[in-house]
Amino acid sequence: MELFSLAAVLITLTALFSYINHRFIGLPTTVGVMLIALVMSLLILFAGSWGFAGLEARAERTLAAVDFDETVMYGMLSFLLFAGALHININDLAQQKWVIFLLATVGVLISTVLIGTLAWGVLHLFGFQFPYLHCLLFGALISPTDPIAVMATLKTVGIGKTLETKIAGESLFNDGVGVVVFLVLLGLVTSPDQVTLEGTLLLFAEEVVGGVLVGLALGYAGYGLLRSVDNYQVEILLTLAVVMGGYTLAMALHTSGPIAIVVAGLLIGNRGRRLAMSDRTRQHLDTFWELLDEILNAVLFVLIGLEVLVLPFSPPVLLAGLLMVPLVLAARVVSVGIPVAVMRLRRDFSPNVVKIMVWCGLRGGISVALALSLPPSPGRDVFVAMTYVIVVFSIVGQGLTVARVVRRLSRAPQ
Repeated sequence: MELFSLAAVLITLTALFSYINHRFIGLPTTVGVMLIALVMSLLILFAGSWGFAGLEARAERTLAAVDFDETVMYGMLSFLLFAGALHININDLAQQKWVIFLLATVGVLISTVLIGTLAWGVLHLFGFQFPYLHCLLFGALISPTDPIAVMATLKTVGIGKTLETKIAGESLFNDGVGVVVFLVLLGLVTSPDQVTLEGTLLLFAEEVVGGVLVGLALGYAGYGLLRSVDNYQVEILLTLAVVMGGYTLAMALHTSGPIAIVVAGLLIGNRGRRLAMSDRTRQHLDTFWELLDEILNAVLFVLIGLEVLVLPFSPPVLLAGLLMVPLVLAARVVSVGIPVAVMRLRRDFSPNVVKIMVWCGLRGGISVALALSLPPSPGRDVFVAMTYVIVVFSIVGQGLTVARVVRRLSRAPQ
């Protein structure tokens, strides 16, 4: 299917699902459109078993033309990360830097090991004899909280500024770290003889430190250009150039594109918006990026809902995925709880901070994209299906209840 035709189908479905949700259902847009897409996908699958195989085959061909990994990781992600970082106060972020750093690094590593170990046990329980290293790879791809899903959820939750900064900051940075851990483990799985400790540390430095440096360069270059003009059309184009050109440059330099764009977005969103833009430009810029953020979010969650059409499910895999849902949440409790417990020796935290961060830590499109990027292997289909089950529960189960949970925990007696 041609690119324009494919985009037309996705945008048309997203607009239709958004209308139905807004007019008749009233759920948060991202959750609503994903649920409608999921229901439609299930109806198409049932229609195939009822004699309408042509409809199912056509839908599967259309969706198979979408490279989910490329679409998310090298298409939507840079725009959504920039839009999310644009409105985070860098001073608030600096005050929470050590908490965010520990959660985005140590927390991801703890979660990877715990989830990988638990997945190894669960899969063996259902008769899947996968190597432990492969299960660790699954732990790495499901451990990062998705900044796209988290930021979309935080918009609907009344939460304290300090706690919101911790949650948003962790989600913006831990996906970059998670991708690095995923790449290291993938290298161990595919080419174990070529992976060394020195090479792993070098890769981490190149991706994370390099991503920060590239982001700083992009941010200051963008700030300088924005400051030299006063024309909102030109300035919006400059921010698009920072996002698209910057992400491409970061990937070409073998550094973390997500981290680079987050750092650039923080600089432009704070220094650029405050010192390099007129009120008129700031208003147009905010409107443009908020609209782009909402549209891409909606399209992404429609894609997640439709992916069930091309994923391989079987009763044992479905049961394994469902069993992993509470285990992933338990691993999240430990991976958040340990860094917070260490930091509590030197600073205070708001009440129930671990419980709130656990329930606000949604998984989303990034985990699905990483799972779909796995090379062909006996365990690939199993890990992809399990990832999908966990992501759907996270977006629906946690996404729909997070506001209620946060309010209840905030009022709970201490």
